Amino acid sequence: MKPALAFRHPDYPKSWQDLPNGERIVENINQVLAPWWPRFFGYHLLKIGALSGEINSEQSPIKHQLTLTEKNENGNIIAEIDDLPLQEHSVDVCLLAHALEFSLDPHHVVREANRVLIPNGYLVISGYNPFSLVGLNQFIPHRRKQIPWNERLFSPMRVKDWLHLMGFEIQLDQRFLHSSLSGTMSQGLVSNHWHQLAARYFPSLGSIYVIVAKKRVLPLTPIKAKWQLRPRFEPVKVPTMNSSRKVMRKSITSSQPSKPCGK
Repeated sequence: MKPALAFRHPDYPKSWQDLPNGERIVENINQVLAPWWPRFFGYHLLKIGALSGEINSEQSPIKHQLTLTEKNENGNIIAEIDDLPLQEHSVDVCLLAHALEFSLDPHHVVREANRVLIPNGYLVISGYNPFSLVGLNQFIPHRRKQIPWNERLFSPMRVKDWLHLMGFEIQLDQRFLHSSLSGTMSQGLVSNHWHQLAARYFPSLGSIYVIVAKKRVLPLTPIKAKWQLRPRFEPVKVPTMNSSRKVMRKSITSSQPSKPCGK
């Protein structure tokens, strides 16, 4: 398996409009996450990356929502996405929308999100599925140099392996948009029928995936030993050799007749 570390700094898109069919992608991501936002509770929601900042999270009860970007692109915090300037266990929900494909060290990005998440916090990740029609574009010469196929795409199985190693519990793994996403996507009757058919019979081959994971932390509570009182040591009284000899002498003397006292 190839290492996840990139050998050059990827070009992170400033908006979904910079990606092919980006508006269609973000629309479907919003539909998938719509029933999940009301389930997230807490005080702080962190959106990592400019693409994450454009995800609609108005239905979330979390009022304090921040967007972290590497450049001044409508973000509240300007910093590197793999070096978050936040304290440990300070965020309730982290959102990484298509951030792993455009990061220098995606595994470290996930570790940083894990660091700032509180126990039982949620991590939401979306990205391109290389084992789909969208992944076939990387084998076409004139598309290899186009975004996003000029970057490294990570499969949802590998991302879930990272999450499992960090102690996350997968709550959702949904894939959708069974298309190459290279040209203009039609929304006719034939296209809708194909998406319904593919979603029913080939659900794992969706071009876009969304993963919702919950951080599980086992409490390190020391288990006290249950001390029990040991029974008192009381040895069995066995007659010794001296006592047995005394008993034998006493029996012998009692059996002999007494001599009369002479003058």
